[in-house]
Amino acid sequence: MKKFFAEFKEFISRGSVIDLAVGVVIGAAFQGIIKSLVDDVIMPFISLITGGADFKNWFVVLGDNPDGLKTLDELKAAGIAVFSYGNFISAIIYFLILAFVVFLLIKLIAKVKGFAKKDVEEVPAEPTTKKCPFCCSEIAIEATRCPNCTSEIKE
Repeated sequence: MKKFFAEFKEFISRGSVIDLAVGVVIGAAFQGIIKSLVDDVIMPFISLITGGADFKNWFVVLGDNPDGLKTLDELKAAGIAVFSYGNFISAIIYFLILAFVVFLLIKLIAKVKGFAKKDVEEVPAEPTTKKCPFCCSEIAIEATRCPNCTSEIKE
């Protein structure tokens, strides 16, 4: 049992798990912003383009509607089966906008990281091999004789 908890402690203390946890918390907070953007800013424009249609009231009644109820909330409150495809359309638009914003954030982060990498110049590694001047095979840089053609190298 102690080994299990030790493995769990090692797993949880990795940087990637902590990064993931931070990402989930920020994502949950960010979800509220995107939901407001879709519901309060974008959907009214889409409603204006579609002639004032409210996606939340796009539905098909699957059961009997003896009382002649008209809105989705009234139908759901009465327990009548409803296929509310308008909510599904709103969810798709919400998802696409959220995915687009996340894409832009990732591009921005990659760009910022790219700037940071440009400041640090990479120093090329010292060569560890050289070519034999006689047979052109790769040999160790310290070699004085080629192991392939046995020629003596005087460099």
